[in-house]
Amino acid sequence: MAVLTVALVLPLTVPYAVAVALRRDEFRRRRALAECPAQARALARLDGTIRDADPAELLARLALPPIEWLARDLRRLDRQRQGGLTLESERWLAAVMRAYDERLCLACECLGVAENLRPLDGLDREIERVRVEGALEAAGLQLR
Repeated sequence: MAVLTVALVLPLTVPYAVAVALRRDEFRRRRALAECPAQARALARLDGTIRDADPAELLARLALPPIEWLARDLRRLDRQRQGGLTLESERWLAAVMRAYDERLCLACECLGVAENLRPLDGLDREIERVRVEGALEAAGLQLR
């Protein structure tokens, strides 16, 4: 009888015990904030700032890699897209082209060159890629 009682009570009580253990920190925080209203207001302001922040904007604020690294990556990816394994596999070529375009966009951002590669595809993207390469070379970046 005891085993049957434990078998029925245990699955019902364990989730509640885990929930109480996890929520204990929240209860402590609420009690501490009730004791210090200035800290509560500061945390509410911080929560609002975090909730309203745009993740893309936060990522854009991150430091860009040095232009020398981007130039090296662009030269390496250009060699890969011109020959080798990329000509044998469409998936590999697509991956190399995406990486090349992303490095072109980062280099444009570093040097202040206008680009519109991300929204384009197909022939329009290839034409824009050639224009961006020319603009970067005019800005002093050696791609080849």
